[in-house]
Amino acid sequence: MNQKSSIAPNAARIFLPKLDDQPATILEFFLKRFPRIDKDVWLGRMEQGKVVDDESVSVTWSTPYHHGKTIHYYREVETETEIPFQESILFQNDHLLVADKPHFLPVTPTGQSVNECLLSRLQRRTGIKDLSPIHRLDRDTAGVVLFSVVKATRHVYHNLFVQRKAIKKYIAVASTAEHPDLRIGREWLIENRLATGDPWFRMKITDGPVNALTKIVLTETIGYVGVFELFPATGKKHQLRIHMASMGFPIINDCFYPDLNQFPLLDYSRPLQLLAKQIEFADPVTGQDFVFESQRNLLFQ
Repeated sequence: MNQKSSIAPNAARIFLPKLDDQPATILEFFLKRFPRIDKDVWLGRMEQGKVVDDESVSVTWSTPYHHGKTIHYYREVETETEIPFQESILFQNDHLLVADKPHFLPVTPTGQSVNECLLSRLQRRTGIKDLSPIHRLDRDTAGVVLFSVVKATRHVYHNLFVQRKAIKKYIAVASTAEHPDLRIGREWLIENRLATGDPWFRMKITDGPVNALTKIVLTETIGYVGVFELFPATGKKHQLRIHMASMGFPIINDCFYPDLNQFPLLDYSRPLQLLAKQIEFADPVTGQDFVFESQRNLLFQ
């Protein structure tokens, strides 16, 4: 694999939440939030002015923690692995760009991926610096992602998702070993509340008002494996993965649910069998009806 030193061209943002055990400083929060990043790395970034608040005031080692603030920082890694899978552009006009993302490629900089993310690749490819994702997919999930091209109309596209006006269809290949007598065409409606789990990068089902809703349809079975169509009405982190696992249908190659399995981070032989297959909406700027479909496939398609 090719490796290189990288710094992100765009600042990452993190919101400082209200915590029961509030840290004394922003640095202390970062050390708990990003345990794999050494303290000296954060101190170096701060000394170079690469960590600032919303007013562009530099954050230092002693800057107090105040919940409600948003902090901006530039991700930088000594060695970044090139992801050997290529995205494609399905559509582009003056307001919207639609991409087809491969597995393993994050949408925005995260962890050890800085320039090897969909946003950075598309910015380099198109020359559009204002490009910004309207919604997100997990690094592990492939498929259709929408990007805003200009700031002026970004909010109206974002509202498509806030107001649930975009119809999304995913395909998942999952184990049905726990339920061997399933009927093709069976449907489920999953409604529950998801919250941050432990460790922080996993989600969990908890008590409280519903904030995650998914319709699930079984379309095919092959032995103890099923092909499912998933229609999420909401967009919580890992929603589809945890909903499938909670029903006893863990998605094949899911290293987070139902149990945390420490597969190698970039084990290209084990792509998560989850695909954002299709998105449908009426364009809020032009009024045109759009249906965009991923050209990628999963194991049994």
